[in-house]
This record gives sequence, C-alpha cells and structure tokens, in this order.
Amino acid sequence: MLQISYIRENKDEVIKRLAIKNFAAAETLINQVIQLDVERRNAQKDADGVKAEANQLARQIGDLMKSGKKEEAETIKGQTAELKQKEKQFDDVLKSKEEEIQHILLQVPNLPDTTVPAGKTPEDNEVVFEYGNKPALPENALPHWELAAKYDLIDFELGVKLTGAGFPVYKGKGAKLQRALINYFLDRAEKEGYNEVQPPILVNEDSAYGTGQLPDKEGQMYHVGVDNLYMIPTAEVPITNIYRDVILKESELPVKNCGYTPCFRREAGSYGKDVRGLNRLHQFDKIEIVQIAHPEKSYATLEGMRQYVAALLTELELPFRTLKLCGGDMSFASALTYDMEVFSGAQKRWLEVSSVSNFETFQTNRLKCRFKDTNGKTQLAHSLNGSALALPRIVAALLENNQTPEGIKIPKVLLPYTRFGIIN
Repeated sequence: MLQISYIRENKDEVIKRLAIKNFAAAETLINQVIQLDVERRNAQKDADGVKAEANQLARQIGDLMKSGKKEEAETIKGQTAELKQKEKQFDDVLKSKEEEIQHILLQVPNLPDTTVPAGKTPEDNEVVFEYGNKPALPENALPHWELAAKYDLIDFELGVKLTGAGFPVYKGKGAKLQRALINYFLDRAEKEGYNEVQPPILVNEDSAYGTGQLPDKEGQMYHVGVDNLYMIPTAEVPITNIYRDVILKESELPVKNCGYTPCFRREAGSYGKDVRGLNRLHQFDKIEIVQIAHPEKSYATLEGMRQYVAALLTELELPFRTLKLCGGDMSFASALTYDMEVFSGAQKRWLEVSSVSNFETFQTNRLKCRFKDTNGKTQLAHSLNGSALALPRIVAALLENNQTPEGIKIPKVLLPYTRFGIIN
C-alpha cells in the first residue's frame, strides 16, 4: 500500500508512474486521497484543539478544587462535558476520513520502478538476458503430457477422477523427479544463505491482506468458507507475514528465508492448448525465496536473486531467458519484476518458471514490517520474493528437452537426488 505522505508530497509523480501500469483510475483516486487527507488533517487539528481546551479546563478545575472553589469548578465541568461531545464528533469524522482513505489506497497498485518499460501485454516485456541453445529435437518429439503417459510418470486423468482438472497425480519416477527437484532447490537455497521454514498452507485474511492478495485476488484463491481461511497461492504469503508487526534491527538485514509448499490457484478462465498438461495447474509445488531488505540495498538484492535463479536454470542445463516486465504485465504489488522463462523443445515455446520481484514498501507498509536504524529511527523495510523454482514447467521442459530414443536423460546435478540417470 502506498504511503499517504509520499502521495501528498509527490502527487504528479505518483499519477505519472501509475500510468505506466495502465491504471486508468489513477488521477481520480489520487485526487480523492489528497482531498480526503486535507479533510482528515483538518479534523485532526480540530480534535487536537478541543482536547487541548479540555485539558486546560481540567487543570483549572483541579486548581479550583484545591482552592475550595467547588461551585466554580462544577460550572466549568459543564463546559468540559460539551467539549467531550465535540471531541467525539471530531474523532468520528477523523475515523471516517481515515477509513475512506484506506479504502481507496487498497485499490491503488504499487508504483513501478522508473526503469520499468511501458507496455500493456507480455509482448511488450523486455528481454534482458538469454542463455543456452534451444534443443534440436526430431520432428516426432513428444510433448511432456505424451511423455508422461508413455513412461507412466504423471496421470492427468486420475487427477480428474480424484479432484478435477489441474490436479495431476505423479507416479513412480515422475514422483521421484518431483522430490528430487524439491530437495535440490532447498539444498541450493541453504547454500545461498536462506533459512528454511515450513509454513502453513492456509492463511487468514490478515496474511492475505498483508502481501497484497486481498482485496486484489479473491477470485484466484481457494477460500475455506467455514473457517474463513485461504489456501496459499505461493509460500510468499505466510513467509513474508512472519514479519508482520515486527521491528527488526538494522544489523539483522537482510533476512533471508526459503520454503517449500504446495500452491493453489483457481486460474479462473484458463482454457485451451496453452494450459495443457503441466503448463497451468490448480495445485503445484514450488520453492519460494523471500528477503526483507534495507531500502538502500533492495535493488542490489533483487539483482542477486535474479542471478541465483539463473544459476539454478544453468545447472539444470535448460535454455532460458530473462524478461523485465512492462507496466501492463506486472503484478498489483510489484515495483519491478523479472520473469525467467525456459524453452520447451517439443512445444516450441517459452514457459515462465520464475518471477523475482521487489515490492519496496508496498507490502511492508501493510504488514507494518519495520527496522530500527543505527540512529534509533524506525522505518519501513523493503520486501522481495522469487520462485526458485516452480516445478511444473521445469518438469515439462526437462522431459521434453532431454528425450532421446533410449529414454529421458536426467541432468547431472539431479543424479544424487534421483539416483537414476534415465527414465525409460
């Protein structure tokens, strides 16, 4: 959530930068916030004035009572009752204005970083890095869903029987490959200095609000209505919320956590060939990396996270590219996002497997996640997160790109985890 002080001091800049995100209501809502903030501050001034007058009368009453002038004191007490009524009226106005401001700010996305390219669709994203050669597969190369059936690795139809579309059942070496990737990603994160946590996969409204899923993405999350809990779309939500209402020491920054969880997304309206097989699921496994960083170092932190994900893809021997997302393709909460895409040999297209994002103070303002600097001043930290990595499309690319007449070869880095070198 944007800070009202920043909006007040940088109104034109805020509107201009929100236009990069193609946020049509920017000027209207920001002007409303500015006006409500003026009214809120006036109400605060009036309330403070009444309170000061009431305090002054209270001191007079005390002095009169000490002097034995009870009748005069009782007369003034009548005035304090009137002031208390006025104070309540001003407090009610103040509360109302604050609620109106809060309601509007919840509708306003984060400001994009000044380096974010303009654009409306994924086609406008900027390719900033590309690595590896696309695999030279024969014309009869199979897509991963056919390979999964051929080698009995993943049963999509059984998942439909048990739950519904988008909930595959992994079997045999398919299940072992999943487990191998999870353990490999967690071990690599540990070597990179991330502390592993195993968070709940259900969160409350406060947690979903804290990281920006609510009120923006209600329709994309599974809601457990009886208990009013949400199944997590990513481990980012519970891991970042560990620091809700926490004041850290500057010496503790950056805080680096990682976690493996299943993730759940309704993906409403997702149909067609581009969501076939593992391309888009309702339940999938992912390892998430999360950092709470010093504001002056968060973009260097983001670059480090981007390079770390790139190293994982390099070690998996997958061709990939890095995109800087344009304003129109960024998430509601992000200030700057890099997407990593791997090339799917049989499908002959790029598949997104990771996003790394800097949210600056957008999440931490909601979370009240702060740190105390060396001068004793308390300020908001920056939050960042990244997929390192989401498994479904990684598995899809590994199966497709490594298929041979003898079977599917396993990348060397995974051999200690799979304990088999080929799927046949």
